[in-house]
Amino acid sequence: MTKQGPGFETLAVHAGQDPDPATGAVVPPLHLATTYAQEGVGRHKGYEYSRTGNPTRATLETTLATLEGAEHGVAFASGMAAEDAVLRSLSPGEHLVVGDDVYGGTWRLIARVLERYGIEHSAVDLRDRDALSDAWTSATRLVWIETPTNPLLRIVDIEGVCELAHRRGGRVVVDNTFATPYLQQPIRFGADVVVHSATKYLGGHSDVVGGAALTDDKEMAAHLRFIQNAAGAVPSPFDCYLVQRGLKTLAVRMDRQCASAMAVAEFLAAHPAVASVRYPGLSSDEGHALAARQMRAFGAMVSFTLEGGEQQALEVAARTGVFTLAESLGAVESLIEHPARMTHLSVAGSLLEVDPSLLRLSVGLETLDDLVADLSRALS
Repeated sequence: MTKQGPGFETLAVHAGQDPDPATGAVVPPLHLATTYAQEGVGRHKGYEYSRTGNPTRATLETTLATLEGAEHGVAFASGMAAEDAVLRSLSPGEHLVVGDDVYGGTWRLIARVLERYGIEHSAVDLRDRDALSDAWTSATRLVWIETPTNPLLRIVDIEGVCELAHRRGGRVVVDNTFATPYLQQPIRFGADVVVHSATKYLGGHSDVVGGAALTDDKEMAAHLRFIQNAAGAVPSPFDCYLVQRGLKTLAVRMDRQCASAMAVAEFLAAHPAVASVRYPGLSSDEGHALAARQMRAFGAMVSFTLEGGEQQALEVAARTGVFTLAESLGAVESLIEHPARMTHLSVAGSLLEVDPSLLRLSVGLETLDDLVADLSRALS
């Protein structure tokens, strides 16, 4: 069978990144200008003010859209700014359905910010099609998916949710941060919008905060660009440059990190101090078969619970050395965190409250033997 078009790795290096015509530089120049000379009133070369548009940002947006298989890419100053822009497409009195295992910041934005402006929500297990159907109301306009979810790494059937939502006149948004466009392209399965925290795998080096929203929907793209300009949560040119640089190595980083994550998950599954392991790459995981259909590989995030409960989880998190105790994920260094007290503290007391015995790992690029030895010491 003949391959159609360039491969992912080729696109990550070249899409939207032609050599600079003025100098021949193979890396697109960093455009720091805040304003641009105009030939006459309203006559310019496509740029007038850098909040509205910037050449470095445009290059990143082109690359991101290409990698996600989308027509339009819109970059933001953070993943939460991208989420906020998408959610601003809802009007007071409208309703969205969100998964009952999402990032704490997403839940906080929906439950504590949007609710104040009359936007209603329901949280359900999106793996259960009947639960989604039951939660649907005449005011439902949006379904918000994470897959794999954060922090339980559940796998949601993107195509199935899209079929139900579209039949009822709704849109589907997929947070693809954990999977990245290298492992999963939700628009292929019918998603209307894909969002990313570019801070994570896309940047990949824990040195830039950013976000993006990608879509084929012209109406949504126009809305996103309006909010990007009107609200002004835009990434700096240097932030765009850093994410662009990270994208060039995304595929090779993910290949290594996914392989190491599988080995770490297998080690944990066999350890007597571990009560359960959440990783879709394990054949015993309930989402394994679906993940194998939707994803190129199973990701580099692993979650597990301890037989000794919360106290043991806190002790293990404090004892690792190669795994750094820190929030965030997706970069070259391996991280460990306690979601109930860290990234998901904002959902405490809600339906989304996290098991306090749960730890979440972001597996990085260190030597696999060192990662396993570090966890072995911490668990002993």
